[in-house]
Amino acid sequence: MNVLHISAECYPAAKAGGLGDVVGALPKYLQKAGISAGVIIPKYRLRWINEHHFTSIYQGAVRLHNTYIPFTIEQEQQQSLGFPFFVVDIPGKFDRPGIYADPHTGSYGDEVERYLCFQQAVLQWIIGSPGKPAILHCHDHHTGLIPWMVQVCPEYQSLARTPTVFTIHNGAYHGNYSWDKMYLLPFFLQEGRGFLDWGNTINPLAAAVKCAWRVTTVSPSYLEELRYNSNGMEALFQYEHAKSTGILNGIDAQVWNPYTDESLAYRFHGEVSAFKTANKQALLQHFQIEAGLPIFTFIGRLVTEKGADLLPDLIARVLDSNMRVNFLLLGTGEPWMMERFRTMQQRYRGRFAASLEYNEALAHLLYAGSDFLLMPSRVEPCGLNQMYAMRYGTLPIVRRVGGLKDTVPDIGEPDGSGRGIQFSNFTLEDSFLAIYRAADLYHHQQNRFKNIQQQIMQVDFSWERSAGEYIRIYREVSGN
Repeated sequence: MNVLHISAECYPAAKAGGLGDVVGALPKYLQKAGISAGVIIPKYRLRWINEHHFTSIYQGAVRLHNTYIPFTIEQEQQQSLGFPFFVVDIPGKFDRPGIYADPHTGSYGDEVERYLCFQQAVLQWIIGSPGKPAILHCHDHHTGLIPWMVQVCPEYQSLARTPTVFTIHNGAYHGNYSWDKMYLLPFFLQEGRGFLDWGNTINPLAAAVKCAWRVTTVSPSYLEELRYNSNGMEALFQYEHAKSTGILNGIDAQVWNPYTDESLAYRFHGEVSAFKTANKQALLQHFQIEAGLPIFTFIGRLVTEKGADLLPDLIARVLDSNMRVNFLLLGTGEPWMMERFRTMQQRYRGRFAASLEYNEALAHLLYAGSDFLLMPSRVEPCGLNQMYAMRYGTLPIVRRVGGLKDTVPDIGEPDGSGRGIQFSNFTLEDSFLAIYRAADLYHHQQNRFKNIQQQIMQVDFSWERSAGEYIRIYREVSGN
């Protein structure tokens, strides 16, 4: 392999968010471009992993203080993801039903130990195996100590000349913990302490930013935002600006393909109106909502980061104003939000419906059958949902942050580049006005609305362009 991607997630084997989508797609497009790439993640007790066959290729043990934890590296036999895919089996650490937490009982409480085992197991395997990767590409804080370990840990310094690239998918999570847990770390040189420390804690995200050869974020605007708002790491992102690059994510055009998508009621055959109408009819039947109105949809985690806490009051205000619209919602998250949405379904029956679950097939149908997608995010490093929506002819309504700002120019732009509707402030007033503009476009400017639908379905959000930017970085750090 030229490049080994090291991550906590990889779609479809293990996905909790956009990290999984990216790690599951980027290697496929690197392979297409002639760059051999593979992925390694922990071996969770998840359905996809349980249903596929793996072969043991390496065994070892990592040290946590005075305990040695055995592990096995396994490779998926069929290469069904389109690239070499590996898992680290660490009994007692990752053989659990969830990725980051138990779906029923919540946090596991041993994240520090779990990811220290995972990262060291990966490095031991690389050192002990022939055909070492030319580049280690690490993703988010779960793998943030790898660039540090290869620099300052004697056990792993044989990899010190192997270039490391670190991608930040969500800089809100640092993975930091108290120095009281320093005893769990592998032995390191004295200068290694300074690389670890940020805010008087052991900070894997900061360590990666300091030690990786190159740092990337998942959109140019998000990189700029981190320099001024990154939970205390602003000075570090400003200091390391020379080795940092924002690369906008792509989407997997094979998975998100309206021509072939088996989750849809009606596939795209070149006629936008027929495609949208047929899938919208399927939504009307599924959710039992009123016909003849535009459908505004939210898809995603019901958490404050995604701005979902704005939705209950926003939807209530819009519907109480007698605006002629419908709302649909798909997702899970904060219990108080889920309960609020359950109550709202009774109050606004026929105009609002929620499916409080994770349902990938229904998400595809919602993208195809909706008219507008709501993304009122407080933070959005890149955002993929708005790209999925546009691929299926649905106009995004987005807050002007991160990758949303980069990918969804407002329809009011004089150059005609508009793809959706932007609003700036996280307030009911601004978001209400955005929905009003969208409803007016739908009800009173149908020709313009349909033209925008046609335009956004033709925008190329595939990974080829983004993969090319990563390849440029790989060539810079490797000297090839």
